[in-house]
Amino acid sequence: MVSSVTSSEAEVCSSVVVLLLQAVSSPYTYSVPSDMRVGLGSIVRVPLRSRTVLGVVWYDSVYTGDNLKLRPIEYVFDCPPLSQEMCEFIKWVANYTFSSMGLVARMVVSALSETEKMEEKIQFTGILPRINTAARLRVLNEIKDGKIWGKRNLMLASQVSSHVIDGLKEQGVVKKIFEVASPVVESPNPNFFLPTLDQNQKDVVEQIMPLCSTGFSVSLISGVTGSGKTEVYLEIISSVLRLGKQVLILLPEISLASAILDRFQKRFGVKPAEWHSSLSAGMREKIWRQIAQGTISVVVGVRSALFLPFKKLGIIVIDEEHDISYKQEDGILYNARDMSIVRGKIESFPVILVSATPSIESRVNGLSGRYHFFHLSTRYHNSALPHLRVIDMRDQAVERGKFLSLEMLNSIRNTLERDEQALLFLNRRGYAPLTLCQVCGHRIKCPYCSCWLVEHRFRKKLHCHQCGYVEAYPQSCAACGTSGKMIACGPGVERIAEEVRDYFPLARISILSSDLDGGIKKLRLQLEAIAKGEFDIVIGTQLVAKGHNFPRMSLVGVIDGDLGLANADLRSSERTFQLLSQVTGRAGRFGLKSIGLIQAYQPIHPVMQALISGDADSFYESEIRARKEVGLPPFGRLAAVIVSGKKCQEVKKYACNLKEKAPMSSDIVVFGPAEAPLFMVRGFYRFRLLIHGKRNSNLQKFFAYMYDNTPKKSNSLRVQFDMDPQSFL
Repeated sequence: MVSSVTSSEAEVCSSVVVLLLQAVSSPYTYSVPSDMRVGLGSIVRVPLRSRTVLGVVWYDSVYTGDNLKLRPIEYVFDCPPLSQEMCEFIKWVANYTFSSMGLVARMVVSALSETEKMEEKIQFTGILPRINTAARLRVLNEIKDGKIWGKRNLMLASQVSSHVIDGLKEQGVVKKIFEVASPVVESPNPNFFLPTLDQNQKDVVEQIMPLCSTGFSVSLISGVTGSGKTEVYLEIISSVLRLGKQVLILLPEISLASAILDRFQKRFGVKPAEWHSSLSAGMREKIWRQIAQGTISVVVGVRSALFLPFKKLGIIVIDEEHDISYKQEDGILYNARDMSIVRGKIESFPVILVSATPSIESRVNGLSGRYHFFHLSTRYHNSALPHLRVIDMRDQAVERGKFLSLEMLNSIRNTLERDEQALLFLNRRGYAPLTLCQVCGHRIKCPYCSCWLVEHRFRKKLHCHQCGYVEAYPQSCAACGTSGKMIACGPGVERIAEEVRDYFPLARISILSSDLDGGIKKLRLQLEAIAKGEFDIVIGTQLVAKGHNFPRMSLVGVIDGDLGLANADLRSSERTFQLLSQVTGRAGRFGLKSIGLIQAYQPIHPVMQALISGDADSFYESEIRARKEVGLPPFGRLAAVIVSGKKCQEVKKYACNLKEKAPMSSDIVVFGPAEAPLFMVRGFYRFRLLIHGKRNSNLQKFFAYMYDNTPKKSNSLRVQFDMDPQSFL
């Protein structure tokens, strides 16, 4: 039997319910040793079968039955407990994503070391021991000046055992303390530098400022590239800091952090704390603890930062809110943008969405009044937007094996002659997307995925961009055995760089893509060098498409601009428009006259026409109208179900069984199952079902009925429920 309790009551309970950070169906009950104090939300280590695991003392209930058979909690972590609001957020995310609460909670606590590496510190209290021994006198001699000692170091210096120290502790001669770690970052000063905003920026700031102290709200700030959206939200952040609250700035990719960190430091005098996967385990734990304690005021991070246990979070800013990278595509399938809004509502603070090209969903919410909607229509200091032009590649006499049109080459040449920079954009990593044999036509495929291997010529390797498989570049064809006849088909950024070097041998060229050797440090050095003008031509993937300011950049050239329009995806037009708007917006941000050239084979496509006309409103209106007619998001709801396993027929059969158990509904329809476009990934066959419902349909409840009424699957099968899917692969 269970009963609800408050945090103070939990501290004296002899047993509590613990949510394990595991994929378990329900919390477990443990006894609390008499000398241990736990509160609801405390992070604990508990026994589970023959091992120990982490858990959270849960807020829902405590156990009031027989404690005799309960196993005890082993350890309580020395850190603030999770708040009731955070626990409510964990439960909400788990229910929405059809996930285990324990696995969602693990994302919150993942930075903590399971063994808690904080060393116990010892300090003299001034009380003398009742009985002195030689060992105790040696300890007293070391600690009498009040110096703080690590327990292990004190044992070594005094040449005593742990038992001697523990005995002195029991008598009150010494006390255990945990030294407060020095702050990872200094506190920002809201008044360090007060920027000069133009009238458009001032108007937006003045309207959003009052929302920062009135509880939950969502504001959408859109505007042309270079209109000063970042300066607007930094000014709003300053008001939140003056209220003594913490701030979270979310970015879709850590590559954008460098620019934000520098601008933040200029405004507030110090850099904020960072949160991303490149941090060491020790630094992640240190930052996590200081966020929980309230020591760190501002965090800039990727989507996982949303689950940090802030003590007094006052605002979340989601920069580039439209970006697909905010959707987690493995493990817990959540959208950090949408879950930020949920957290803001639960904890009653404002959320700000920022984008030059908002998602259809956010724009509809802004136009309907669900969000406060603000638009900056001109560039800061009236810098001119780049003049855009589409190059019809059907009319271009491009040499076989080359990919740059004559107009593109002439524009690059003119740019270099003016001592300005050019950016060439292609959303393909590597040298070539396909390698085949000229003799028999054999194409080299990943042995574990339904993907062709991508050549990375600089490394002399073939890579799978799905599972990470790598093999050496072959000297002969595996099918026919012919040597020296393997050729590259199609361009990647490395191949474009090779072509550019042929035409401009003296130009300084930088290649930027997500598989850059050297990680985040090398990337930041490259970006700094580009901003300083140390490179003439930058060739990159979508890594360079957003958020960066390069003062000397006046030309942006897009290769295969209509590449993304070939995808059978409801968002393909939207994403192509967003991506090309963002990348062409890198030009002319500091007053230089600039142009953007887009090479395409579909120059009259509505996306291309919207780009060159600058009529974003008409494009959005057309896309919104098309979605509304067929009830697609945000006018309807979608959920994907992916069934995967090693045996194709077993996977297909279970997927069909799921479909058969779908309940009758006039509001919800199930499509499939069908082979996923990426039919095999990492050796697993994949079948997809798509559930489409009206706007208010409960797709989670609908799927739960399907899942619960389907014969139990074998352990070799995996079923993923993806609410609001962003990828249909």
